[in-house]
Amino acid sequence: MLLLLDLDNTLIDRTTAFKTWAGARFGASETPWLIEQDRDGYRRREELAALIAARYRLDAAEVLDELRKGMVDELSPDPLVADALTRATAAGYVPVVVTNGTVAQQEAKLRRTGLDRLVAAWIVSEGAGVRKPDRRIFERAAAAVGRTLRDGGWMVGDHAEFDVGGGAGAGLRTGWVSAGRDWPATLTYRPTLTAPDCPTLLARLIDTAGPISPL
Repeated sequence: MLLLLDLDNTLIDRTTAFKTWAGARFGASETPWLIEQDRDGYRRREELAALIAARYRLDAAEVLDELRKGMVDELSPDPLVADALTRATAAGYVPVVVTNGTVAQQEAKLRRTGLDRLVAAWIVSEGAGVRKPDRRIFERAAAAVGRTLRDGGWMVGDHAEFDVGGGAGAGLRTGWVSAGRDWPATLTYRPTLTAPDCPTLLARLIDTAGPISPL
């Protein structure tokens, strides 16, 4: 069965990596401002680079390059995530990463954490020409492993609208990595499963659905 997975703050801890980079680069006193401006990675990198450059009198192009490369160095493999993916694959799921971002940075994250060896494929919005929550990116992710959305499957991620909303709109069951947050009251749809972190969510998913027979 198809198992689509978000990357940032689902399979990897982007929030901690950004916080570590911000503190090392600009100091602990500036870290809260940087985290606020980053918007958990959903602010465009060009826009964030311009804000940082203006605040610290730096070159915006150099800051942009650092944003795209520096944070990757703060990432490390998570053995719990690796074990969860291995268990999911053994249970018959086909894991595919579906992530918004640039190809170079997102693929660097996959290689840095060893996730490139644990998933069947990945789709990055820059390369796909379309971003979550657009249905087409989920269609392309399914096609990358010879499947279609009609075959069914799951979308797992931390973003209520991009991952859960997008996945539900594509006809998939969904898992929300809540990180302890409450589900947004303004949204009428809800995830199929919720857990505080990705390894726990994948364990619940496997336990709920059971092993998948090969096609």
